[in-house]
Amino acid sequence: MSDPMATLQHMAVPEIIPIVHEPNYHTDTIGHWEGGQFFGSTIAAFRQGYTRTDDWRTHKRWYAVLHTFDAAGHHLDSRIEHTGAADDHRAAVDLAQERLDRWLDRLPGLRLGDIAIRPFQHTFDGVLFGLVIETFEGEEHAEFYPNNIGFYDPWDGVYDT
Repeated sequence: MSDPMATLQHMAVPEIIPIVHEPNYHTDTIGHWEGGQFFGSTIAAFRQGYTRTDDWRTHKRWYAVLHTFDAAGHHLDSRIEHTGAADDHRAAVDLAQERLDRWLDRLPGLRLGDIAIRPFQHTFDGVLFGLVIETFEGEEHAEFYPNNIGFYDPWDGVYDT
């Protein structure tokens, strides 16, 4: 008898990665607007190359982020603002949310929902933002940075954290 698992093939990373809108979680501020699609978030991140130190709170930085894409999923722009460090957590988070809300209010025809975008990379303030194709344990996947949410075969838009 042959092993049925041995014949399973993993699908290659598609050109356009679907992302499911999930209210009150990591993808709650994604959707469409008159100019295409968007992915917004408030997120904390460390600059590339940072290694943990006792004063890590001063190095953990909060950002308001709004990526826009055309209807075909091509990256158009990334609006990113650093709003403070984790040592002043509440003020930094509140300011990031205020900025994101204002930016979203300015997107004409905004409606929340699933999106499908192409990989892209944008570095701001020493932090990588984007949807990056990576290989882990021999399998390709798409990782959304700095949110650290991964998308995998069967490419149905569901993510892993």
